[in-house]
Amino acid sequence: MADTHAHTTSIGQAEPGHKTGFPPLDPGTFAPQLFWLALTFVLLYVLLKRTALPRVGEVIEERRDRIERDIAKAESLKTETELALTSYERALSEARARANAVAKDMNAKLTAEVDAERSRLDTQIAQQIADAEALIGQEKARAMAGIARIAGDTAGAIVAKLIGKEASPDEVRRALMQRAAE
Repeated sequence: MADTHAHTTSIGQAEPGHKTGFPPLDPGTFAPQLFWLALTFVLLYVLLKRTALPRVGEVIEERRDRIERDIAKAESLKTETELALTSYERALSEARARANAVAKDMNAKLTAEVDAERSRLDTQIAQQIADAEALIGQEKARAMAGIARIAGDTAGAIVAKLIGKEASPDEVRRALMQRAAE
């Protein structure tokens, strides 16, 4: 039977008259290939386990620690923020209460001042009204006196025109008083 497999005398060179095949698919080289694959895998595994994996583990652990620190710091900041907000709200309510108290105080003071000024002005106006009424009374009395004189003069002139004779001022005054008394 003819051998269809290629035999190589050296790497990459085939014997004359033989075909060359793809070495990984050559059934004659399966066992050595599996041995070297297993050996390479084990060496690579040991190398990774001793060098690369501890470093990766350290990085992962460091990241985990950093995340935990950041979370703890965030919680601490959140607590501080809540305390600051509570303090701010308390201070704001106290300031509002003080502002309301000051506003009420000022309102009471201004109301008292306005009432005192109003009272003073009412007194002043009442005094001015009393003075004006007294002046009006004096002017009225003077006007009435002038009216009596004018009425006497007018009555005397009318009597003189009607009867053709002048009446004495005393007679006219007596007649007007008598008429006013009725």
